[in-house]
Amino acid sequence: MSVVISDRDLQAAQISEAEMLREIAVMLFQQERFTLAQASRFARMNQLAFQRLLASRQIPLHYDIAELREDFKSLQENNWR
Repeated sequence: MSVVISDRDLQAAQISEAEMLREIAVMLFQQERFTLAQASRFARMNQLAFQRLLASRQIPLHYDIAELREDFKSLQENNWR
């Protein structure tokens, strides 16, 4: 699915495309609709940077065994052994 937000709408909201992606990612993470990995990918940020963003907003991490497995798989796929 693609969503198109015009530059005019972004300008009216006084937000950049990158900021919009981060805001959506944070919102979906808070609602537990995105895992940390999914949210950071959506925001086009590495996980550590996304965690810092959450911490700066005092948003707690919700991290369970399924997310640990997902992170482990992601690390393996990127040759982080």
